[in-house]
Amino acid sequence: MKGTAFLFIIILTANALFAQDDSGYVSSRELTLQVSTLPEAKLAFNQRFVFPFLQGGSPLMEGNNLRLDLTAEITPISINGIFKTTLTPIAFIELCAGVRLGAGWPLNLFGGDIYGTGISSSNNTDGKLQYEGSVFDALLWKGFAGGTFQFDLAAVLPGDWNHIVFLTYHEINYHGNTKAKSSQSWYYESGSGENMNGFNYYGNFLIGYQMPIFINLFAFLVEMDLYLYDTPGRSEWGDDLIRWTFAAALGFQITPRFSITVLTQMRSMRNYTNDNWEDLYYKNRRLDTSNPLRVEFYRVAAALSYKL
Repeated sequence: MKGTAFLFIIILTANALFAQDDSGYVSSRELTLQVSTLPEAKLAFNQRFVFPFLQGGSPLMEGNNLRLDLTAEITPISINGIFKTTLTPIAFIELCAGVRLGAGWPLNLFGGDIYGTGISSSNNTDGKLQYEGSVFDALLWKGFAGGTFQFDLAAVLPGDWNHIVFLTYHEINYHGNTKAKSSQSWYYESGSGENMNGFNYYGNFLIGYQMPIFINLFAFLVEMDLYLYDTPGRSEWGDDLIRWTFAAALGFQITPRFSITVLTQMRSMRNYTNDNWEDLYYKNRRLDTSNPLRVEFYRVAAALSYKL
């Protein structure tokens, strides 16, 4: 289950409980369960360390820090380990970099197959999609670097009810499957099987309102993904188009330690001229260039976070 959409929402809704060390750094631990209306779930444990770094006397630099996040994830079809470091050089900017390592397996659930990993390819006889994979047959990895710009109106006009927030994050990453050849496509966590080893772009824009009450956040989030690698003929099936996701989010602070975030998501989908496009390997589909995209309901998802 892809949890990128929750990353910034949880940051906004969470009231972190830190443990101070004599050396000056603080640490926190969090357990998060993500579920949705799709057949997917993810349990994640995060250990965070925050070190004062390049702090100055001005309001823009007094909170400067370096964060280290170590995260372990498990889903019904995959496991992952993530290391991420984030630098705050000035109050409204964050720079981050990290790596994810994982593996997966196929699973038959309620009569349908979902794939944590595996190769997707074309049946040579009729162009239909076929799957090749087994338990832990490949290592999935991703290296990423990105930056966040963030603004809170309460920093200019202090007040508990003045937290109108804006945040935008942009990332370049390289992801790979150790079993896949350069021209092969592969699955990751029940995705569409359209990943290839190469560079990708991810970005998002969030605007929200934080409140000092039980419902502590209402926000809108727009996400975008784009494959940056150049595959011959990719425009024929729409591989060069941005993939959009739109979400409305509600955050609930149940207790100082326990919070819930709920997302209702829509996403863009490509329109094809093939009548049987769902059966075809995606590179054998043909984009309807006169009406290439539509927006449809994606899922309702929730993240339940508990600070340990």
